[in-house]
Formats: sequence, C-alpha cells, structure tokens
Amino acid sequence: MWNIPAEAWALFALVGALAGFLAGLLGIGGGMVIVPALILILQAQGESPEVVTHMAIGTSLASILLTSASSIRTHHQHGSVDWSLLARLAPGLLLGSLVGAWIADALPARILQLVIGSFAIWTGLKMWRGRKPDQLDQPLPAGPRLAAAGSVIGIASAIFGIGGGSLMVPFLSHHGVRMQRAIGTAAACGFPIAAAGTAGFIWAGWGHPMLPAGSSGYVFWPALLGLAVTSLVLAHWGARAAHALPAARLKQIFGVLLVVIGLRFLGGV
Repeated sequence: MWNIPAEAWALFALVGALAGFLAGLLGIGGGMVIVPALILILQAQGESPEVVTHMAIGTSLASILLTSASSIRTHHQHGSVDWSLLARLAPGLLLGSLVGAWIADALPARILQLVIGSFAIWTGLKMWRGRKPDQLDQPLPAGPRLAAAGSVIGIASAIFGIGGGSLMVPFLSHHGVRMQRAIGTAAACGFPIAAAGTAGFIWAGWGHPMLPAGSSGYVFWPALLGLAVTSLVLAHWGARAAHALPAARLKQIFGVLLVVIGLRFLGGV
C-alpha cells in the first residue's frame, strides 16, 4: 500500500513517543517537537523541499486532533474546562485556523521555516525563564473582541502546527482565569484548532503533484499513524513521571533544545 521504509516507521513512532511523553511531563503541545522532527525525517526520505514543511505542519495538526480528545477528557474529569468560554472562543478559533492554513499554504517553504524557527526560539526562551503568565483581574473581552482574539490564536496555531496552548494559556490567565482552568480550557481549544487546521491543510494541498503516496493534501497518513500509536501511550507515562522528575529543570533543558532547533530553522534546517 505505502512504500515506507521500516526505519521511517520507527522514526515516526519515536517522534510520537517523545512528543507524547514531553506533553505529559512538561505540559507542552507536541507540535513543537513533531514539526521540526518530521521535516528532517521527510527530507531524509527524499521528499520535495517544496512540500515537506507544509506536510509536517498538516500532519502535526492531525495528530493533535487525536491526542487532544484524551486531554480534554482528563481535564473535564478534573472540572478544569470552562465549556461556556470554549463555546464563545470556538467560532474564532475555527475561522482563524482555516485562515492560518491558507496563509501557510501561500507562504514559500523557506519563509515558513523562518517563521517557525522564530516561534521556537521565542517559546524556548519563555520556557527557560520559567515565568508564569501574569494573572490580572481584568475581565475577558466580550463578543467580537473575544472572537477576534480566538481568530488570532487560531491563525498562529495553524501556521506553527501547534494546539495553541502556549498562546491561549497566557491570554486566559492574563484576563483573570485561574491557571488550572486556563490550562484545561486551552487544552480543549486545541480540538477546534486542530480540526479546522487539519481540514484546511488537506484542502490546501489536495492534488499537489509533489506529494507522496499516502497523503491527503498535506496530511501524511503513515507519519500520522506512527505518531498517534506511541504519543497516546507515552503522554500518560509522561504525566506520571511529572510527579517524580524535576519538571522545572527539564522544562529549562527543553527550552534550550527549542532555541537550538529554532536557530537551525533560521539557518536553513
């Protein structure tokens, strides 16, 4: 069916395991691990540089769609998802993620790598500092302003191939949402972001002549299957390890790794 070398399957599974474990251990989204790793793997497999970055982002969003369902269930059981707030944010997140997929498709691969590299450096430096978002008493914006905020976060998340937690948590906390509820609601926001982003990347890449067999638009199914199998399992073990390992120090180490990854993107991967 798919002519995928055994080592590629193993690498997809390894990336999924690493992304899932770090997501459970450090509370980060797997996209910041998956996107750069997939770009390197797909390049090594000889796929066209014209499409590998877009494939990595689309496949990352599709994997987040699968793993976020488990995350939502866990946060809901702990009562940390504000469903009414999610309902108000969802239209903006859906629209923004679709627009983000369109913007990413319109960007040349090199420009997209520069954007992702810059975001990786920013995220890494933020993790190294370890600062929590300022929590203020000012209320969340209402109506169109809240939808607009959701749209901006959806656009950025689709372009970077992430679930949006690194953007949504600071936004919610800044507007007085307590941290546990901000994290749970942000995790739930990852589902509409990933759903619309995945659909957008499938549509944007549909019929592209440089895509390999096993692709639906920019979503590469062999990579998605390899990622999903291990990430779902390892996320649970990562969450358990968070209670036994020095998560703050590990977050700093991972922050340095993200800066290195970002610099490599800026230098041309």
